[in-house]
Amino acid sequence: MSSMKKKVLIGMSGGVDSSVAAYLLKEQGYEVIGATMQIWQEDNEYAEKEGGCCSLSAVDDARRVCDKLDIPFYVLNFRDYFKEKVIDYFVQEYIDGKTPNPCIECNKHLKFDELLRRARGIGADYVATGHYAKIEERDGRHLLIRSDDDRKDQTYALYNFTQDQLAHTLMPCGEYTKDRIREIAKEIGLSVHNKKDSEEICFIPDNDHGKYILNAKPGVIKPGNFVDKNGTILGRHKGIVYYTIGQRKGLGIALGRPVFVTNINPKTNEVVLGAEEDIFKTELIAKDLNFISFESLGKTIEIEAKIRYSARPAKAIISPLRDGRVKVCFKEKQRAITKGQSVVFYDGEIVVGGGIIEVIL
Repeated sequence: MSSMKKKVLIGMSGGVDSSVAAYLLKEQGYEVIGATMQIWQEDNEYAEKEGGCCSLSAVDDARRVCDKLDIPFYVLNFRDYFKEKVIDYFVQEYIDGKTPNPCIECNKHLKFDELLRRARGIGADYVATGHYAKIEERDGRHLLIRSDDDRKDQTYALYNFTQDQLAHTLMPCGEYTKDRIREIAKEIGLSVHNKKDSEEICFIPDNDHGKYILNAKPGVIKPGNFVDKNGTILGRHKGIVYYTIGQRKGLGIALGRPVFVTNINPKTNEVVLGAEEDIFKTELIAKDLNFISFESLGKTIEIEAKIRYSARPAKAIISPLRDGRVKVCFKEKQRAITKGQSVVFYDGEIVVGGGIIEVIL
């Protein structure tokens, strides 16, 4: 590094990962500035919620860490942007019978787009986060690489990077295991070393998304019919937003046999129920594609793909369609492919790209 210290703005959630990331960057010689994104809406109980990734308690934790590390700390107002890009999208997707992933939208629009813009505005060279992923330059192209800790790898939620964003992003946790990150936090005296990971959606109190959508859009959620694949009415559901493909528990219907949600139809307000084998599929079409390891998909290629964060990568073939979408054909059937979730493509440890599941074939 040149004699001039490179300046980095790190997004701090008050958790152990971003806290240790700030420490590691400072140790590497960067001029580090900590920032928490203020995203909570007015008069919302989740602002007070313990452990939410951007709650008021998270701001206090992040500020304490920055004091300890002797780096400046700012709270940046992202409230309107978060509502438009993440919350409104989330609510509408559920109303449209899909199951969105708000973390992916937040990463795409806020952390690596708007935060990078703000960073450049204060003369920073980079943004950084505590994500478990790695960025490497190979043959003149920036690549997103799976983290060294396979259990904590977060690349599934990061496939929307542009080359410019990758060139100006640092993720120091990607080369460590989670256990080691906690050890480092303890060694340097950070009180967040044993803080539990936040796993629920940060803006939804009690993890009850149905209640949240009901409050956000009163009158939109209406009861309707449970039907089988032939359209025979089986019973009543309380509103399509409460269900997702593959769901078995909490359906509120007893048919004397196990049934699963196999489809959700927002036009007819119907939830289709079927046997477990009905939720295993091999093909899908994805939209809103972003590719990292090359500019665009010009031909059919073999890759591995994940249809949800917790899935194992499975062998598949992806083919470009004329309208910019792609068709994904898995070698083996996948359980509960879900509209609105993302499908992410891998070539070994390299993230090829990804898109949003639009059609299940």
